[in-house]
Amino acid sequence: MRLLLIDTSGPVCGVAVTDEDRVLYEAVTQNRNTHSTNLMPMVEEAFRSAGVKPEEIDAIAAVVGPGSFTGVRIGVATAKGLAHGSGKPCIAVDALEALSRSVEPGNMAVCPIQDARAGQVYGAAFYRGERLMQDEALKIGLFLDKVTGLIPPEAEGLLFTGDGVPVCREVIQERMGEKARFAPPAFCFLRPAAAALLAAEKGELTDYLSLKEYYLRPPKADKNKKLLEAMEHE
Repeated sequence: MRLLLIDTSGPVCGVAVTDEDRVLYEAVTQNRNTHSTNLMPMVEEAFRSAGVKPEEIDAIAAVVGPGSFTGVRIGVATAKGLAHGSGKPCIAVDALEALSRSVEPGNMAVCPIQDARAGQVYGAAFYRGERLMQDEALKIGLFLDKVTGLIPPEAEGLLFTGDGVPVCREVIQERMGEKARFAPPAFCFLRPAAAALLAAEKGELTDYLSLKEYYLRPPKADKNKKLLEAMEHE
């Protein structure tokens, strides 16, 4: 399966083109420009540099969350538009699972965490490719409490990765001590090629109308809308 993968779920904007288990192209950028400005030029460059025409893609994969509400919307909307225009199916990719595939943990459990603001993280846990914990939005202390009870005894520590690491590193180090390891900053982001290979592995095709953002808590805009509706009915 030949895929175009789009990721705008976090601070890094990324694209990849893969063919089965081969990475034909991968690029990431983090700069002052918004994802909406960076993304389409990166997609065009991906096709050109990979030597692949848009019509030669079998499916368009998108990282659908959890992550930045605005960022996720940009990536999903772009994937839906490309899929609609090309008649190609889509594949949704979980950001935390893709993060877990973006590092080499050895015999450690992987704990991908994203900064969810307000003292929370979006977090999950994986060991040897198996999910130990479903995605949740939790205070970092509660997340660590939950993870500690799920990690198998044979695991040689916990490897934390994601943009939540620099925000929560001191708390994690204090709570977990020598059990905690951290991905290097240069590798502490979602690799679009890893997400694309994960999408191909799962192969869960859907149409562009069914591709949806994946949020662990409602966006602020939705909260404000519900508040206004409640006030109007008072």
